[in-house]
Amino acid sequence: MIAGVVLAAGQGRRFGADKRQARLADGRSLLEASLAVFAGRFPELAAVLGDGDDFGLAVCARLGVRPLSCRLNRAGIGHSLACGAAWALALPDCEGLVLGLADMPLVRPHTVSQLASALRHGRPVLPCHQGRPGHPRGLPASCLSSLLDLDGDVGARDVVDWDQALRLELDDPGVLLDVDTPEDLLRLG
Repeated sequence: MIAGVVLAAGQGRRFGADKRQARLADGRSLLEASLAVFAGRFPELAAVLGDGDDFGLAVCARLGVRPLSCRLNRAGIGHSLACGAAWALALPDCEGLVLGLADMPLVRPHTVSQLASALRHGRPVLPCHQGRPGHPRGLPASCLSSLLDLDGDVGARDVVDWDQALRLELDDPGVLLDVDTPEDLLRLG
């Protein structure tokens, strides 16, 4: 079984506010749109949230996504990755994890499905658009334990050999488009 997890516990410092609540042109919040890409594509789907995140909990409840509380989220993405990896490793028969980010609402749902299918090869999966690597990424179960000790701003790039990953060339520019600033949100149109 392949699971999905979306990291949604970040602080959005460059955005200047909780960017997950920012509204897209269609009226959905950034978090809702990003989670919707994953919804219905995995037998198990979770979102890593900060402690006491009422907004995130409400969005997860609406979309049927399991919330995972990460009390150390303010210390960096490493803690969120470790939280998501621990959850996936506790799932029975988990063969891998498609790991998404809550600030990437334009990833196509089919892309997420392709990543999950490609994980059956047992290697990390790196989505690319026009040769450029993006997100979400696929991690086989054999990689997940290496994420358990991450902390601070140490990400998966520091423990996963992405040079050995299966490069999945996709016609999906959404794998390269994230929202870090209000200007990024305006560019999404």
